[in-house]
Amino acid sequence: MSEETLPCWLCERPLGRKVQRHHPVPKAKKGRETVPVHPICHRAIHANFTNAQLMRMGEDRAALLENEALAKFVEWVKDKPPDFHAPTRTRR
Repeated sequence: MSEETLPCWLCERPLGRKVQRHHPVPKAKKGRETVPVHPICHRAIHANFTNAQLMRMGEDRAALLENEALAKFVEWVKDKPPDFHAPTRTRR
C-alpha cells in the first residue's frame, strides 16, 4: 500500500501532499519504527507529550488519545482537508 493511500496514524484522515514520519517511540529513546502523519498532527503530538511519555506509550494510539487536549484536537481536525494547516498551541 502506498503512503498516499494510508490514513494518518493519529487522526485517520487521508494523507495529503505533505507527510511526515512520526516515531511512536522517539529516536532519542532508541525508537526505529515510524508511522505516517500530517504535519499538523505531528506537531500536536509533540506539543502534548515529552519524549519520555511517548516512549512509555509506544505505538498505543489509544493511550495518546486519553490525553484530553489531544483528543479535542483530533475531534476538531477530523473534518479538515488533508493538507489543512493551522498554528499549533504549545504546552506551557
